[in-house]
Amino acid sequence: MKFSKVLKSPVFPAGHKWAFETRKNEYESEVTALVRRMLEDEAIREDQRAAWERWRNDPTSLKR
Repeated sequence: MKFSKVLKSPVFPAGHKWAFETRKNEYESEVTALVRRMLEDEAIREDQRAAWERWRNDPTSLKR
């Protein structure tokens, strides 16, 4: 797979604070809640999807 169009990662202003809450009805760590909240942002979700596709289709990771 060729990546002729590489997406730019989203950039947030310095000091950006994410508003997140842990789930009340079951255990959830603050880190998990933060990641869940970040993935609600379309730019981050698309960036992570593209990164996963690059990693998954990279033939050099199969060579040791």
